[in-house]
Amino acid sequence: MTRAEVTELLFRMPWQELKDAARQARCENLGHHVFVRGLIEFSNVCRRNCLYCGLRRENHTVRRYCLKKKDILAAARTAAAAGADTIVLQSGEAGRNPEWLAEIVAAVKAATALPITLSVGEQPRSWYALWKEAGANRFLIRHETADARLYAALHPGYTLQQRRQAQESLADLGYELGTGFLVGVPGQKPESLADDILLTRDMKAAMCGVGPFIPQSATPLAHAPHGSIPLTLRVMAVLRLAAPWLNMPATTALASLDPTRGQQDGLEAGGNVLMPSFTPRLRQAAYRIYDGKARVDMDAVRCAIENARLTHTLPVPADMPPKEIQ
Repeated sequence: MTRAEVTELLFRMPWQELKDAARQARCENLGHHVFVRGLIEFSNVCRRNCLYCGLRRENHTVRRYCLKKKDILAAARTAAAAGADTIVLQSGEAGRNPEWLAEIVAAVKAATALPITLSVGEQPRSWYALWKEAGANRFLIRHETADARLYAALHPGYTLQQRRQAQESLADLGYELGTGFLVGVPGQKPESLADDILLTRDMKAAMCGVGPFIPQSATPLAHAPHGSIPLTLRVMAVLRLAAPWLNMPATTALASLDPTRGQQDGLEAGGNVLMPSFTPRLRQAAYRIYDGKARVDMDAVRCAIENARLTHTLPVPADMPPKEIQ
């Protein structure tokens, strides 16, 4: 698929036709199963100063935290018991003791026997290797935008080349690589979305998250309009056609802009992953990447899967009658 072909699909193909093609591609390549990744946001400390993110270093309104080991383990056990098939340990990008996180990874692995995804940003290669040895299986580090100039503008002091080097190091070390990008971030050219799709395909990523930009009140982009849901869904559908093997989440950002149908629409546009949060309730509000973040719990997951007519057999809560998600 060429850049011209991707652009044609993105902006000219009738939506129902595009959506049907994406749904068929997902079913033919990955079946009807939805993966449930249990997300634990264990720290909101970050050294970067990204223009759109509420965790940015210069946001002095946010209360910083880092969960203790016992709280991370408790959250991981809860996620496993609820039916999560992977534990995702996510934080802001900070220079932390790599041995501490390696110990956390090993402990979570022992407690749940589930694959572990890390999402902690750009770090030394030796740290990535240490965490891989401790039991981490996957690493999520979004390229954010394939436009190098826009990347540099949004991430002061950092370059897209540095981000790509980190992604290549992770792939070389044997991690399953996850990437992702924003739709509708200020300064983005429509045609650069085609480059995002092709970059994701060409790096042979195992997972890619596509979400609409949502402003955060304590950032320089506080007053910018949010990204378009219809365009985000079109991007997801074309990405599914360009890289049919990808695991692709229906993001929390979609649920935040459209609590009723956001994630269902994401699944119907070719998505096959949901990421409910198991971050302790008292800390969820402090992990404020953007404003109005929806709380995606297991009830929301069940609802989205059922309404999209997909499958995932989840444990039945004690207060619900027996029923298998269909």
